[in-house]
Amino acid sequence: MTNIPNSDPISGRKLYESVAESLVGQIGASSLRVGDQLPPERELTEAFGVGRSSVREALRMLESQGLISAESGGTFVVAETSNPLNRSLELVFSLDEQARITDLYELRRIVECEAAALAAERRTPGQLEALKLALSEMDASLPDPKGQRFTSADLRFHLAVGEAADNKLVLNCLNAVREVLRRALLTIFLMPGSAAAAVEEHGRIYRAIAANDPVAAREEMRAHLIRVEKDVAKGAPNG
Repeated sequence: MTNIPNSDPISGRKLYESVAESLVGQIGASSLRVGDQLPPERELTEAFGVGRSSVREALRMLESQGLISAESGGTFVVAETSNPLNRSLELVFSLDEQARITDLYELRRIVECEAAALAAERRTPGQLEALKLALSEMDASLPDPKGQRFTSADLRFHLAVGEAADNKLVLNCLNAVREVLRRALLTIFLMPGSAAAAVEEHGRIYRAIAANDPVAAREEMRAHLIRVEKDVAKGAPNG
């Protein structure tokens, strides 16, 4: 459990909002890290000089935003930094059907093409091996009629590109859309010839990254995403 530094009593606007903002500040300053357990309510009320109701409301607010998660015994821990982004994007895709294809693939082109270019410049031998293993699994799972293995390997490949880009915001962005992306990738697998084409395209992306060629990596990723978007639009107009 992590102690909260002594704070001046909070006053002014709604108390629970100020408590929540202070806790977010602690997380942002790394005083509270992912997996750290927050102090119990009693300690938080003393640290912030507010009542328990304000602390409880602040904790509920941060939990709803995905910044903290509840554990057994009524305790809270700091969640993964991508959680709030995950929830926000999942809500967008659940409320706006058109965004499921158009906005998703536009976002992917913006993020993943540059991620591939960065990966070609920054990838480590271990990250290159992760890409190779995901690609091999995609190829090996083509005969599987359900597509679950293929989809998981495809997703791992794209996340591995994000990892190799060595940019936390890029990786968080890809993780935030991973479940929406998983459904889109399954749609691709079910379309005749699309999965086999994806294996070939991923192979070209891999080879460009392996060759430390950012220009080729960017263009191969772009060509792949453009082709996939067209296939997904044909197979699933609503994503």
